[in-house]
Amino acid sequence: MTTLSIIGDGTMGAAIAEVARRGGHDVTLIGRDGTAADITGEIVVLALPYPALSDVITTYAPALEGKVVVDITNPLDFDTFDSLQVPADSSAAAEVADALPNARVLKAFNTTFAAALSSGRIGDQTTTVLIAGDDADAKSALADVVTSGGLNAIDAGALKRARELEAVGFLQLTLAAAERIGWTGGFATVR
Repeated sequence: MTTLSIIGDGTMGAAIAEVARRGGHDVTLIGRDGTAADITGEIVVLALPYPALSDVITTYAPALEGKVVVDITNPLDFDTFDSLQVPADSSAAAEVADALPNARVLKAFNTTFAAALSSGRIGDQTTTVLIAGDDADAKSALADVVTSGGLNAIDAGALKRARELEAVGFLQLTLAAAERIGWTGGFATVR
C-alpha cells in the first residue's frame, strides 16, 4: 500500500483519490485549510490550477523534501485559452522541479479529464495516464498506484517530456472548451 497526499480537493483531486483508493492505497485530500503536517504521503499530488503552484510550493516546500511530487497542471491562459504560460523550452513541471530540488518530481494526470479517471474509460478504451520524470523508482511507484486502480500507465520518458504532455493537455482543454469533444472524453492510447 502506498500513501498519497493530494493537495487540492477539486474534481481532479477527488478523481485521483478515487483511482488510488480503488487500488487499496491510503489517501489524504488536503484543501485550502490544510497544513504542512497533513502531508504524510509518500507521493504528493499537486492537484491545483497552475497559478496556485507558486504559493503552494512556498507554503509546503519543507514538507515536500524527499517526496515524490506529481504536477498535474496545464499552464494555459484560462482567460483566453490561446497559449501556454511557460517558456517554449520549459514546462510547469520543470518549474516545480527547480523550486523543489530535493523532491522527485513527476508530470502525470494532465492529459486526462477527471471523468475519464473516475470512470476508467475513454470510449471503449481503458483510461491511460502518461507519466514523465527523471526518477525511475518514483515513476514506478506512481504507475503501481494507477494500475492497481484499474487504469493503464505509460512511462512517457524524462521530465523534459512534460512540455509535450502539457501541449497535449492544452489541446485537449481547448477542444473541450470549444465543445469539439466532451469533458467526459479525451485521448486514448491503444497498444
